[in-house]
Amino acid sequence: MATVAKRRDERYAAYNTRQFRGSYDGSAARQLTGDELLRPRPQVRPRPRTIARPKVQLREAGKVSVFAVVGFLAVGMLAVVLLLAYTHLTMLSDEVVGMKAELTTLQAEEAELRAQYELAYDLGEIEAKMTATGDMIKPQAGQVFYVSVAEPDAVTYFGREDALTGVKGAVDSMETVWRNVVEYFK
Repeated sequence: MATVAKRRDERYAAYNTRQFRGSYDGSAARQLTGDELLRPRPQVRPRPRTIARPKVQLREAGKVSVFAVVGFLAVGMLAVVLLLAYTHLTMLSDEVVGMKAELTTLQAEEAELRAQYELAYDLGEIEAKMTATGDMIKPQAGQVFYVSVAEPDAVTYFGREDALTGVKGAVDSMETVWRNVVEYFK
């Protein structure tokens, strides 16, 4: 065990005996030599800042583009059209409101006229007049029929044959089609 420790010490002994140039000596600052220590550093005065305006290159005044003029005219015309559309919409809205008011008055007048119409015809009076002259008579018991609608609707065709099926039905339908085609071109 002692031999292992001795070998380890011998291995690292070379690093402890040599001085490496520029190696780390344990302090964070570099050690100054004598010449560097005695030489004073010159004091630097801060320079006053001069404010200089940057030189900007100006461009010449350009010509007015035809497209820009046309674009502004188009936008102006569209604004005028939009304004006219809004005024037209406002006028139509006003007309609709007026027509709705007129509709409500007409509906009230219609209801009143219907009531007068219904009062103008008295069915009892009409029946009395017609039976008195003999133009109309009351139905007798044999003339009254009642229809039952409890059963579902059904249709019965009289004089019609039942449809044929199978080969005979196919032949009959082909004959009917052929007769219709011949009759069409006559």
